[in-house]
Amino acid sequence: MRSAIVLAAGKGTRMKSTLVKPMHKVLDKPMVEHIVSNLKKAHAERIVVIVGYDAEAVTTYMNGKCEFATQLEVNGSGSAVKYATQLKDETGTTLVVNGDCPLIQPETFEMMYREAEEAELVVLSAVLDDARHYGRIIRNEAGQFERITEFKDCNEAEKEVKEINSGIYAFNNELLFRYLPLLKNDNAQKEYYITDLVQIFKDHGHAVKAVPIADPQEASGINDRVELYEAQRWLQNKINTYWMREGVTILNPEDTYISTDAKIGKDTIIYPNTFIYGETVIGENNLLHGSNEIVNCVIGNGNTIDNVQLENCTVGNDRKIGPYVRYENREFR
Repeated sequence: MRSAIVLAAGKGTRMKSTLVKPMHKVLDKPMVEHIVSNLKKAHAERIVVIVGYDAEAVTTYMNGKCEFATQLEVNGSGSAVKYATQLKDETGTTLVVNGDCPLIQPETFEMMYREAEEAELVVLSAVLDDARHYGRIIRNEAGQFERITEFKDCNEAEKEVKEINSGIYAFNNELLFRYLPLLKNDNAQKEYYITDLVQIFKDHGHAVKAVPIADPQEASGINDRVELYEAQRWLQNKINTYWMREGVTILNPEDTYISTDAKIGKDTIIYPNTFIYGETVIGENNLLHGSNEIVNCVIGNGNTIDNVQLENCTVGNDRKIGPYVRYENREFR
């Protein structure tokens, strides 16, 4: 079985917000919803979100979309995983994903599940020009993964390593819960580190590997508003590029915002300052003129939508809607 644990208990103090970090939005979805949605697209059957600070905000919004476990004591990533007790008797592969990594695509999660068929523990790594203070992936002369070394513990040679730990893992689930009790907090921070499982798995004769992600920015974590903006730009560019290659004209991609769940037909033309959010479906040969905000709508073919706000609306074919109006829950046949 494919399972996943999403670590979303942190407050995110560098966001400087009363809103818990995993609930900050990238485009029209909170970070945690992007992660859960993409895990489901990779056929994860059970997803447990670990909550802590302002747990109610996460559980209320995500109710019915996943399972939850509450982290009672914040003392490291290894400790956080222990709270997902509803998975301890499952078989198969479990991904562990940080709740501030909303850009990880379904294809990457799928790759991690596949790699876990050949190793009991897989680390998703990234090769960066500037590895900064990330933990380093240390390999032997043959290129085989040996260990993860935290930056503060690196020697000078290890600090020059460009391959870093993304903080995303795939585990054999039975072994994960067998070895979690072996984690110790005999470190300066007195925390239980999930990275220590690499050595524990190796000591017990299990295969471990580190697999680099193709686009390092996809594995980026979000810690402040600047990184939130950078993540949105990355995802916005990915989505808009896809639709342009599918035959949609986007006059200014930098000022066009499209949900990951939206669908758009060919020969549709989109003017700047347009927001297409939710599960909106737009047919072919439409003109979205001026600034538009379209949320959870179904729009047919050959329409002109001009400077409007539409939410939960249905538009047939060859209609003109707008300008300067707002409609909710309306049908235009």
